[in-house]
Amino acid sequence: MKILASIAILIIASSEVCAQEPADALRYSWLTQNGTARNQAIGGASGSLGGEFSTMFVNPAGIGFFKTSEFVFTPYYNMQKNKSSYRQTLEKASKNNFNLGTTGFLFSIPAYHNSNIKNFTIGLGINRVADFNSRISFNGSNNKSSYSEKYLEELVYNNVTNPDSAAFTFPFGSSLALNTYVIDTTEAADGSISGYKSLASVATGLNQQSTIITSGGVTDISLAGAVNLKDKLFLGGSLSIPVVNYDRRSAFKESDATANSSNNFNYFEVTETLKTQGFGVNGKLGVIYKPVEYVRLGLAFHSPTIYQLTDKYTAEISSDLEGYGGAGIKKQNSGVFTSDVPGESKYKLSTPWKVIASASYVFREVANVKKQRAFITADVEYVNYKAAGFEVINDANNDQADTKKYFTQLNATIDKEYKSAFNFRLGGELKFNTIMFRLGGAYYSNPYKNEKASRVKLGGGLGYRNKGIFIDVAYVHTVNKDVHYPYRLQDNSYDRAFIKNNAGNIVATIGFKI
Repeated sequence: MKILASIAILIIASSEVCAQEPADALRYSWLTQNGTARNQAIGGASGSLGGEFSTMFVNPAGIGFFKTSEFVFTPYYNMQKNKSSYRQTLEKASKNNFNLGTTGFLFSIPAYHNSNIKNFTIGLGINRVADFNSRISFNGSNNKSSYSEKYLEELVYNNVTNPDSAAFTFPFGSSLALNTYVIDTTEAADGSISGYKSLASVATGLNQQSTIITSGGVTDISLAGAVNLKDKLFLGGSLSIPVVNYDRRSAFKESDATANSSNNFNYFEVTETLKTQGFGVNGKLGVIYKPVEYVRLGLAFHSPTIYQLTDKYTAEISSDLEGYGGAGIKKQNSGVFTSDVPGESKYKLSTPWKVIASASYVFREVANVKKQRAFITADVEYVNYKAAGFEVINDANNDQADTKKYFTQLNATIDKEYKSAFNFRLGGELKFNTIMFRLGGAYYSNPYKNEKASRVKLGGGLGYRNKGIFIDVAYVHTVNKDVHYPYRLQDNSYDRAFIKNNAGNIVATIGFKI
């Protein structure tokens, strides 16, 4: 995204209080549709299909199609390869992980004979709605700006003229830089302190390199219910509690691009950790209607998710300045200022609401699903990404005034940087007695106003159903294009890294009719 100057200002001005950025809101909002192996093989298009466990998390009316109870279990293995381009330099990184996907129970309860209500269905399940496991590396040469300049701006915009105050007021930023001599004071002709300078040799060139390793995800715990009216109209709703666990470790190193060993700069490296934990709550309502046999129409509404999150943050700087400020490597960690306790920030985050419109065509639509031969199904999803927002938690330990001001600026920036978008999913299945073949894909469009980004998923799979047992397997290939800013400056230029992620996901679902 094209970051406005206001982003740099608000982060610089409040970094000792809060560490949230617009990208944090997007992390929990720009999500693709996951689910069982069957659901992923058809691109996640399940808003009107019904009779599929994953509909609990898309359009809960779909579980009203079940006439029997069942249990499903979905492990998956994810393989990621990232390519990055930063200042015309290409870099590659990869990471693989194993995890548990959509799993749970459905209980179908038949109604009395001659009733308009055919059955009730209740479902309890979990679904991995976001997987943060990733590794990104990038590097490049820079003779325009330095990461260290963000520390100078932090002091300038907070009007810190006393070096003694600067040495301890910003324990996760410029205080570390000052105490390791990455930045230092400047003197006027009379010997008084006149300002601050960076030791990084920008004019002669800097080699910049970064590695970002993330892990964790968002697991949705959902309780859903649906009713079947005359096998014609299906109504459903769900209450979900998404649980967040996000870990990030990032390192940014800046080194002298020359062979000069007496210019008071060899390198410095910043290492930061962020751990975010918490939970949220949201609701989903849905309806599926069959105007005629063979056709199913669906509509679902997802409320915003209201998260209560806690960030724990640490930072460390090490530097080698070729003897400047003393011999050897200098190092300082934020724990020096916080009694070795990570910095902590508690806040609320509201993600955007969604509307999903869907349609399906089932070939040979009959009551006996064993005689159905194929279907094609599609979803169109509307998401208003700029509706995401942060809110302060009323806590005696929080500086309410500063935090509220920070979040007001942050929410205004989110509104300027993001936009609403449409996402599309399409898939189908061909059935031969007990064996099924499936194909599908999805396109998640750009959430930014001023940058280009997208997510494309292509999948396929096989299914087997016989005597109350079903086994589904799928492979899904995802191409994700995004951007990352290693640092942002108000008074100088800065660059973004272009990230292209290719991920292969092997999914298996095992289920039993009860």
